[in-house]
Amino acid sequence: MKHPTVADPEALLSELAADRVEFIVVGGTAAVLHGAPVATQDLDIVHRRTEENVARLMNVLARLDAVMRYDLANRGLRPTAAMLLGSGQINLSTSLGPLDPLCELGEGQGYDELLPHTEILSDGGLTIRVLDLPTLIDVKAKTGRARDRAVLPVLIATLEER
Repeated sequence: MKHPTVADPEALLSELAADRVEFIVVGGTAAVLHGAPVATQDLDIVHRRTEENVARLMNVLARLDAVMRYDLANRGLRPTAAMLLGSGQINLSTSLGPLDPLCELGEGQGYDELLPHTEILSDGGLTIRVLDLPTLIDVKAKTGRARDRAVLPVLIATLEER
């Protein structure tokens, strides 16, 4: 079965929450959740890197048929617990669209370090932790990628409107 190329963030977040995975929503989906008029194709999360939490995340990834997204040989490579306990970023294709578990946003910016810079958002049925807008702006400003620089004015305007 071919996976969708655009994420269904609500469904992905529901799956993660159902298994009690500890994570923070970052990237474009965090911007959208804060009300920024931006589009994103994937769901970026920073997960807590404990063996218990990674085991819960691995269960979700197995259920969603997760494979490496940039596997040019199309070998169907699966993520491993060792990868998720590391320090890199993993780009995955799932049955609910692209999901990118990030071990860290940057050096020393893992789950525990980012936790004080998050907000809890709830729509009644689903409660999730999202990187706060000032920190998201700071992260986007530091990456230097063209697409991040392009979205900065939108994020800043969203923050000023609050």
